[in-house]
Amino acid sequence: MDLLSPVHLAIILIVALLIFGPKRLPELGNGLGKTIRDFRKAMQDNAEGVSNEPPSQSTDQN
Repeated sequence: MDLLSPVHLAIILIVALLIFGPKRLPELGNGLGKTIRDFRKAMQDNAEGVSNEPPSQSTDQN
């Protein structure tokens, strides 16, 4: 069973068009795309940083 069929996507698009209007919708799409790209990049950078860093050795001298 598909979670989002083409009919569901069409309904979501129509509702978004009615709420935000045709001029604002592309701006929202661009903002959402940029947010997703930034999130993926941060997750990738975080994963690379964790796997590539040697374990830190704490030399706590009191």
